Amino acid sequence: MTLTDPTRRALLTAGALLAVPTPLLAAPPANRRLVFSAARNGVRIGEHRMTFSGDAASPTISTEVEIAIKIGSVTVYNYRHTAREVWEDGRFESLETVTDATAGDRKVSARRTADGVLIRTGRREVLAPAGTAPLTHWNPRVLTGRLFNPQEGNLARITASPKGLRPVTLPDGRSLEVQVWSLRGEAEIDNWYDRNGVWTGLNGRLVDGSRIEYRRI
Repeated sequence: MTLTDPTRRALLTAGALLAVPTPLLAAPPANRRLVFSAARNGVRIGEHRMTFSGDAASPTISTEVEIAIKIGSVTVYNYRHTAREVWEDGRFESLETVTDATAGDRKVSARRTADGVLIRTGRREVLAPAGTAPLTHWNPRVLTGRLFNPQEGNLARITASPKGLRPVTLPDGRSLEVQVWSLRGEAEIDNWYDRNGVWTGLNGRLVDGSRIEYRRI
C-alpha cells in the first residue's frame, strides 16, 4: 500500500501526539497543605505534614513526618523523615530525603535524567526507567506506573488498583466519600483520595503486623 503525502503527514502527526507523555500530576489541595494524624493499632503516634509551593504544573512538595512509638511511658522507636520533591511541567524532576530513625539514618536522592531516573543512596546507585516516580502517596496518578521507595531508594515491588468509592469519617466528624487505591506486594496499604484526587488518608499493615492509619486533619 502506498501512502500519499497528506496521509503520511497525518499519521506522523498522530504518532507524535501519542508519544507525548500523559501528565503524572494530580491537583494539589486547595489550601496547599496536607496534615495527617498517624495512629498505630488505634493509638496516635505522630503526624505527617506536606506543604505545596509553586504552580499546579510544577510544584515543590516539602514533607515532614514525626512518629514516636511508646510502651507505657518509654519511647521504644523514634522516626523523623523529611523530603523535598520537585515536579516540572507535570513530570517528576527530583527528590531529596533524610530519615532519622531508631533503626538507622538514611539519605536518598533521585533526579530525572535523559536516560531515566537516577536514584542514589549511601550504598548504591540505581538507574530506574524513565517515568519512575516516588511513592509519596499524595499523587494517585503515578500509582499504576513504576515507583520507588523514597526512604530506602529501591524500586517498589507493588501493584496498585482502584477499588471504587467508600465513605470514611474524618477526625472532625465529617463524612467523606473517597476513591480507594489498593497497594499490594511488599506493602499492604489502602490509600484514600477525594473526588478531586487529593490524598485524604490511608489504612495499612506494617511489617510487624500492626495496623497503621492516617486521617487528614
